[in-house]
Amino acid sequence: REILLQLAEVYRKIRNTARFLLGNLSDFDPEKDCVPYEDLREIDRWALLAMTRLVEKVTAAYEDYEYHLLYHALHNFCALDMSAFYLDVLKDRLYCSQADDPARRAAQTVLYEVLTTLVRLMAPVLTFTAEEIWEYVPGAKEESVQLTLWPEVNPKYLDDELEQRWNELLTVRSAVGKALEEARQSGLIGTSLMAQV
Repeated sequence: REILLQLAEVYRKIRNTARFLLGNLSDFDPEKDCVPYEDLREIDRWALLAMTRLVEKVTAAYEDYEYHLLYHALHNFCALDMSAFYLDVLKDRLYCSQADDPARRAAQTVLYEVLTTLVRLMAPVLTFTAEEIWEYVPGAKEESVQLTLWPEVNPKYLDDELEQRWNELLTVRSAVGKALEEARQSGLIGTSLMAQV
């Protein structure tokens, strides 16, 4: 029973991530609103890099019939890279900027790219969910996600220097978050906003 509950929680996280992505693309037209890669902010380029690493992992897992690896890769990407970090940081840009603000459109460009990649990666194992998501993806597209091509690694998104810099930043962020939580639990601070790092 515990295994089924864990699987249900993983499924819910993947589905809710896709739901968030879709909800923030309601006014996005990929034909006219996409922002070129060169004009994206560094954090947006990091998100595309993380997505590209996901494509590599999931493709290898399918090819090697290692379905537990693709399950973990999809979950970690949705829960850690997207929900716990990138999408959380993005909220101000998405919710507070004017609809056609270039920074907001840049964020939506990444959300669109992540969504269309994620839904194709999950399609072989989460068939009905992928089909349901695909129905609401904006822009011109194939009738079914099952008729699309498998996502390929875009070499433009692979940037070793960017990856190293952000890995270091995320390591520091994790250590600071842990220290803040320990300080909060011990009563030194009430909330993380009361702390000085």
